[in-house]
Parts: sequence; structure tokens; C-alpha cells
Amino acid sequence: MARSTARPVVKLKSTAGTGVTYVTRKNRLNDPDRFVLRKYDPVAGEHVPFREER
Repeated sequence: MARSTARPVVKLKSTAGTGVTYVTRKNRLNDPDRFVLRKYDPVAGEHVPFREER
């Protein structure tokens, strides 16, 4: 079964400037803008916003 283009893989980069990244999928129809999730940054040792990289 082929993957849909409506749910692409996106890379999330830490806004703390540590270089940590997460990889996830998003629904392009519901979230057309850049994705921001609050996730744990192990280098910073706390939860920080992670922003979608393009």
C-alpha cells in the first residue's frame, strides 16, 4: 500500500539551538502551516518547542 501525499514526513528541529531533531508525520490538510510541537530536548534537559524544518 502506497503512502499518501497528504501525510508527509517532516523533520522537527529544536528551537533551543542544540541541533536535536525529531522525525514525524503531519496531516497537510489540517496543518498547512509550519508544525510546532513541544517535545523533550535531551541536550537542553527540558521540554522546548520544536519547529518544522523545510
